[in-house]
Amino acid sequence: MSQPAQPATELGTQNLEKLAGTQLDLSDRVELLDTQTECTFVYVNDQGWPCGVVMSYINVDGTFWLTAVEGRGHVRALAADQRVSIVVSSTGSGLEGRRMLSVRGQVTVHRDRETVDWFLDRFTRALQPADPDSWRALLDSPQRVVFEVRPVGITASHDQRKIPGNGRGMAKGADVGRAKGEAVSSSTSAGA
Repeated sequence: MSQPAQPATELGTQNLEKLAGTQLDLSDRVELLDTQTECTFVYVNDQGWPCGVVMSYINVDGTFWLTAVEGRGHVRALAADQRVSIVVSSTGSGLEGRRMLSVRGQVTVHRDRETVDWFLDRFTRALQPADPDSWRALLDSPQRVVFEVRPVGITASHDQRKIPGNGRGMAKGADVGRAKGEAVSSSTSAGA
């Protein structure tokens, strides 16, 4: 028996079920990756749990470059499994609308001096152009490693600008009722 036809509802103001067509276009993916400087780096730890850390990155010719210190959990985990995900959001970037890109990738951990020097020069000049030398000196530690993440696929992407209204059930440009920086209340807390 077939289901009765449902009345049409408008995406973004009456439903968020069918998001087909709201993915980031190639040019918008490039803009997001070139503008944003932080991502969530997702890996699997030695107990099989998915874990994530927020990290600064640079994107060079479609490859993500990041850094960490030998012995940290995400560095140790990559010895066993080089598959990772990187999630980039437009939050804090100054870009219009809410945008998100989730990428699957294969990571290579570089420990050689040539790659570390290349990376530190490019990374610090891109992310702290006013004084790259002081940050480079701080980052240039004996246990420094560099991650090269080569994307193998896009898991998901989203461009709220393609959704009528604000994507939260209100008219486009409407105030969502929460001041920037205001905490979201929760019925659970660490002490409860």
